[in-house]
Amino acid sequence: MNLRMKTTTALVSLGLMASPAFADMEAAKAFLDAEIGDLSTLSRAEQEAEMQWFIDAAQPFAGMEIKVVSETIDTHSYESKVLAPAFTAITGIKVTHDLIGEGDVVEKLQTQMQSGENIYDGYVNDSDLIGTHWRYQQVRNLTDWMAGEGADVTSPTLDIDDFVGLSFTTGPDGKVYQLPTQQFANLYWFRYDWFNDDKNKADFKEKYGYDLGVPVNWSAYEDIAEFFTGRDLSHLGVEGEVFGNMDYGKKDPSLGWRYTDAWMSMAGMGDKGEPNGLPVDEWGIRVNENSQPVGSCVARGGATNSPAAVYAVTKAIEWLQKYSPPAAAGMTFSEAGPIPAQGNVAQQMFWYTAFTAASVKPDLPVMNEDGTPKWRMAPSPHGVYWEDGMKVGYQDAGSWTLMQSTPVDRAKAAWLYAQFVTSKTVDVKKAHTGLTFIRESTIQHESFTERAPKLGGLVEFYRSPARVQWSPTGTNVPDYPKLAQLWWQNIGDAMSGAKTPQEALDALCADQERVLERLERAGIQGDIGPKLNEEMDPEHWLSQPGAPKAKLENEDEEPITIAYDELIKSWQ
Repeated sequence: MNLRMKTTTALVSLGLMASPAFADMEAAKAFLDAEIGDLSTLSRAEQEAEMQWFIDAAQPFAGMEIKVVSETIDTHSYESKVLAPAFTAITGIKVTHDLIGEGDVVEKLQTQMQSGENIYDGYVNDSDLIGTHWRYQQVRNLTDWMAGEGADVTSPTLDIDDFVGLSFTTGPDGKVYQLPTQQFANLYWFRYDWFNDDKNKADFKEKYGYDLGVPVNWSAYEDIAEFFTGRDLSHLGVEGEVFGNMDYGKKDPSLGWRYTDAWMSMAGMGDKGEPNGLPVDEWGIRVNENSQPVGSCVARGGATNSPAAVYAVTKAIEWLQKYSPPAAAGMTFSEAGPIPAQGNVAQQMFWYTAFTAASVKPDLPVMNEDGTPKWRMAPSPHGVYWEDGMKVGYQDAGSWTLMQSTPVDRAKAAWLYAQFVTSKTVDVKKAHTGLTFIRESTIQHESFTERAPKLGGLVEFYRSPARVQWSPTGTNVPDYPKLAQLWWQNIGDAMSGAKTPQEALDALCADQERVLERLERAGIQGDIGPKLNEEMDPEHWLSQPGAPKAKLENEDEEPITIAYDELIKSWQ
């Protein structure tokens, strides 16, 4: 019997599953016994104390029914199917945790923002919307909530500083608007076994003049993609055609994420800065000193259609066409995700660590018999326009978000649930299930030291200082739902060949500026909303330091690689 069944059986046997209004420590103890055990950063006594606080704080809301929503990934499935029933039994608050598509979550949230109707009492909403939430002020800022209206339902053991993604959910005003509940990064994935094969190493060195290893820059990635595409690896027992790159290109909403998450920053399109480039971010949007968006096109100081952006899109299309499985161009994000684990792909630059759990299943061709993977993950290589101090990739931070339109009592009950599923009592177990780290204490837990060799570099990455260069969409984007849809529609034209990359990006930045203009005219975001610059000769901006950057005479830099094992040592 698995732990989920044990938990449910234990709670049913206590008569607690059928009676959500009844809540006490017996339900909590049954949950801790069946589900948590030693997989917590808290001792058993501390776990029970934390559960007792939830029981006491929930008393005014016992019998209330609330609804929350998130996208469908393993972490949220665990919250919905295991933690929600446990929370109901322990607190007496009946929570329904719906799982829907990511786009549908944004649509529901948009509808609630526009109508004021309370559709859900709590949303797990990507921190990509931080600029939207800060400007529209339609979500409760948690800093003021925890100190004021929500103080009586804010756990003394929440330990807000333990959350590693808090900078992603903080507005320019210094207020925290969302509480991370899962996080995953977009990293480089490669076949460690193929890269360490003596014949492959010798043949690569002979052909390219340098060592086969983890590519530090795009020039090296391109050489490796060329080397492995069509290569005969029968000496390693690999059957079928081999490819040096994996990607996707279908004109679909997920194609937008492919670029905003954060391909342009990897190429070097934006400015330096952590967690995002300032004044120009990875969407190419420039802001002024008051954080007001002032332009997207180069003529207004933006970088969305800059030479670095054109380089970024051009390379993605070129590698998709030359080095990827033919079907990849017609795939979406979710269709392309499982392909590397099928065993015929050498590397993938744009790989989400959310795929880790599905890539370590024992029967896969990319797994060794001892349970260790034949692959590893590493920092993403960067493009020729990239400079030290810039972000070099994306981190998704799905975060609890409380709308202003949600009645106070319902928001309080939802906040209790949000804290329960991110609590120190449950977080280590949840992280083992979904592999989406949110707490520093969890990342450092001894159980992950033991499991690290079977996770292909995930633990090492999250324990390293490198993780701060991966961040979600930042605060320059004033209306994520409106602007995000423009990306897949316009870049889809470049991917299909209907337009050149330059033409597609010219159209994209113009479309973004039309949205910014409408927001400026409407004035609904006040003095932190868009305030567009006058158009100028693009050369005015290209000749100044930072982004947008002038076109380089040579976009093929000297390739650099590093041995994976040396990379890991540098992190330690």
